[in-house]
Amino acid sequence: MGLFSFLKGKGKKLGTEPTPAKAELEGELDSLGLDKTGVDIEVDPESSKVTIKGQPKDQETREKMILAVGNIEGVAAVEDEAEGPAPVFHTVEEGENLWKIAEATLGDGARFNEIFEANKPMLSDPDKIYPGQVLRIPA
Repeated sequence: MGLFSFLKGKGKKLGTEPTPAKAELEGELDSLGLDKTGVDIEVDPESSKVTIKGQPKDQETREKMILAVGNIEGVAAVEDEAEGPAPVFHTVEEGENLWKIAEATLGDGARFNEIFEANKPMLSDPDKIYPGQVLRIPA
């Protein structure tokens, strides 16, 4: 359980509204192949907060769902109501790449591919990250 902040003006653009609708976010999860079974999404357009209710099938799916909706333009925060260990995330800073992030978070830059793999299918290329993007750091 937790509340995770994202940069509202960064990320993938969905639709034309300032805050994406529930159906758009669910469509994004479907397009990424993330199993929404047992999960409901609520969107508060006033605060630009998305709440994920229910229990995803596993911890990896839970973390990927948080990132998939949080890294959408117009989403400022994701509240996760699922039970389980707290996810470990990293917000990309200007000038960082996966090597530098792996050095800082995993202790070895050569482990950058672990971070890349942990963020698929949201990441399609290890060189295509941007400042403000939030990434999943594997345990």
